Amino acid sequence: MAVETVLIEKLGEQVFSALMNQAQFALDFKNQFQALKTQLDLVKAFLADTNNLKMKKETLKTSLIKLRDLVYEADDILTDCVLRYDYQKDGSCSKYTPDEFLFRCRMGRQLMDLNSRMGKMGSDLSAYLTPQHLLSLGDNTYRAKVFTSQDFEPSEVIGLEEDIEKLKRWTFSASGVLQRIGIVGMGGLGKTTIAQKFFEDRAVAGCFDKKIWVSVSQDFSDERIIKSILVQLGENPSPVSDLGQMLHVINQSLQGQSCLIVMDDVWSFNQDWWGKLCSAIQKTEKRSCVMITTRNEDVATHMGVESSRIHHPKVLDEKDTWSLFCNFAFQETKGKCSNSQFEKVGKEIVGKCGGLPLAIKTIAAFLATEVHNLGKWKDILDHFHELTTRKQNSSVKTSLQLSYDALPTHLKQFLLCFSIYPEDFVIQAEQLVHWWVGEGFIQRTEHSKTAEDLGYEYLTDLVRRCLVEVVERRGYDGRVYSCKMHDLVRDLTTMFAEDEMLCSFEAGKQKLSPDSRWLGLTSEMSAATLKHCSKLRALLLMASSQGQFPFSKNQMVSLDSLRVLDLSRIRLDSTSMEKLLSWIFSLQRLAYLNLSGAVGLKEMPSSIRKLRNLHLLILAECSDLTKLHPSISYLKNLIVLDCGSCGLQYLPQGIGNLSQLQELSGFRVVRQATPQSCHLLELKQLVQLRVLRMNLSNESEITESEGEILSKLVKLRVLAINTEDCKDRTILEMLDRLHPPPNLKELYLRRYPHKSLPKWINPTKLSVLQYLCLENGSALKSINPSAHSEEESAFSWNYLEGLCLKFLPFLDEDWTDLQKTMQSIRYVEVSNCFNLKNFPCPVDKSGIWRKVED
Repeated sequence: MAVETVLIEKLGEQVFSALMNQAQFALDFKNQFQALKTQLDLVKAFLADTNNLKMKKETLKTSLIKLRDLVYEADDILTDCVLRYDYQKDGSCSKYTPDEFLFRCRMGRQLMDLNSRMGKMGSDLSAYLTPQHLLSLGDNTYRAKVFTSQDFEPSEVIGLEEDIEKLKRWTFSASGVLQRIGIVGMGGLGKTTIAQKFFEDRAVAGCFDKKIWVSVSQDFSDERIIKSILVQLGENPSPVSDLGQMLHVINQSLQGQSCLIVMDDVWSFNQDWWGKLCSAIQKTEKRSCVMITTRNEDVATHMGVESSRIHHPKVLDEKDTWSLFCNFAFQETKGKCSNSQFEKVGKEIVGKCGGLPLAIKTIAAFLATEVHNLGKWKDILDHFHELTTRKQNSSVKTSLQLSYDALPTHLKQFLLCFSIYPEDFVIQAEQLVHWWVGEGFIQRTEHSKTAEDLGYEYLTDLVRRCLVEVVERRGYDGRVYSCKMHDLVRDLTTMFAEDEMLCSFEAGKQKLSPDSRWLGLTSEMSAATLKHCSKLRALLLMASSQGQFPFSKNQMVSLDSLRVLDLSRIRLDSTSMEKLLSWIFSLQRLAYLNLSGAVGLKEMPSSIRKLRNLHLLILAECSDLTKLHPSISYLKNLIVLDCGSCGLQYLPQGIGNLSQLQELSGFRVVRQATPQSCHLLELKQLVQLRVLRMNLSNESEITESEGEILSKLVKLRVLAINTEDCKDRTILEMLDRLHPPPNLKELYLRRYPHKSLPKWINPTKLSVLQYLCLENGSALKSINPSAHSEEESAFSWNYLEGLCLKFLPFLDEDWTDLQKTMQSIRYVEVSNCFNLKNFPCPVDKSGIWRKVED
């Protein structure tokens, strides 16, 4: 119930806010909304208990399924009320029409019925979620485990020799009293095995007087960990009960002793006693080492491990995976496979394990009992998905289940979203984040951060926990551009998603189901069956199917609960596109619409005004799109409007009415003689704007009064300007008139055909700039703005961390001089800058320089 828990929190906040602000729709049904808020709070309390249940009773599971439906129904009702209220506020409908009377009657009945069913559900749940039932979860106290040599098998370290040597080099070359080392990676990657081998290494053992190994695991107790350390130091912990006293005994025992402590499988920790323990070790004045293995890099960092001393084990290569497999599968023949047929099938099975030692060992151990049954091996190969999601592969399942259980509720819902993507599918991070925002998974908690900002942070958190793999990331700050999921992690994620009844799967592929909430649409699915999926809330067209799916309005009329619709890259003829748009405009609860790169989309008609709940509209790269109707100004909930790289000559007048807009891409600066267009002056109303991507051409005009507009956008953090190689010097002079936003963090200037930068691109005007990107400057010779300043010392970028210089063939600068003016610079990307001197990487092709951290 991870997704529903977050949705309940959102609904509760919306109802409470509506009641407190005396929104008219809340006052109309005040008693029912107050009752709904009470029921939501009660349900949330029940879910706090059920989320901890590992095995739900069937009766309880049935109740939770019904509860899920009620929560989604409540969301639909609340959305409808909010939308109706919006129509009333702008005068689109009157409170005294027969239609309005019928709406109020219908909503009143639905709210009463919903509250009645929720009340009954609360009674049903209380019958199962009693204190006695919760006690059946068992004792969650920590059970300390001391590592002994019997736990270690030499066959398990195949392919890990280089890892061990790296850790030894770090340890032996350490200069301080206390060396801290972290091993971070996903479950099953071999972190513990590496640490065990290091722990038992003779050279390592010779460096320390004391060695301590503590398996922390998820259910831990501070007292038990410290008692375990005391036992391994030869002390009797029984007489001591106070944590402070136990730490004092450890301090005394370590006096004059060098020590190696391995904290294995750490999920979280107590900063207070950990700091005291490390302080006690440092007081010994002899070289000691603390090694931490964890799935979460943040844990290692917070425990004092520097990033330069965090080791990320890699998956095993083909040779080592086969060797490890043989050691477990062919134990009778001491790890040798003499049958070529078994070898062929075995290597195919191993290839599906992705180099994960845990998965390889588990599969091999299972097959060891069938070393004379080739048919069984082939069956395992054919049913690999089932094997990795059922009890036969309990080691993999248990390992990944622990990772999933340890996630905060909000991260669980994000992880489950990955289930709809096919195996090895490269997922665009922006698509994921927009989905999360559109479905309401992300609620802002900090005023300075947008929901989109938080979405990228949550994605990074999943990456840090080694549940998601990065395919491409931005160089200077590491923001994830694209990602994917390891096959074994995906298999387990699909199992979790199916258990939550969010999706249905067969042989690892998603299938249509009447209960499905999310769907990754492929060409293998029949459009006719979509009309039976009335509960769908997210529908995304997979890249492999783009342009191939035959849409029919009559087959999809029942998708009224849809919040997310991503049909990017779809290819349709004009007639089919008109029918598709007609269907889309009937989805009044839709919050995220992505038609980027759509072929055949020529016009966004006036009916766009019907999508009042729309928060994100993505029309990027729609080269056929030539008209965007002014009625888009009715979409007051829009926070993202992306029309970048479209065929539009201008955005329509009225964009300034979109008061909640946080990101605007594809804004074209046009002449004042174009009255039906949105002019720069109109942007001053967009006080929430964080990102602006604008285009200038020979047809652009910036008046004197418009020069200061950008400086009024105090929340603007990202500004991208594309001058489209315009040769008119008047346009370039107009660009000089601009007064930049005061808090700009990132600036992108592309296709700028001038010898020097606009005057306002200097450290005085852009005092907090962190990233500067200059691309395709056919004439740019200098990026040093000191010529515009009375004092040469003014040219000092105090906060600039990243710099991108691409295709600047006449740039005549000396990197040595530039570096002196950029004291904080740590990432520089250069390409085709033939006259850039003294740069440490090639300048005639792509080169990246990173500052070496001390």
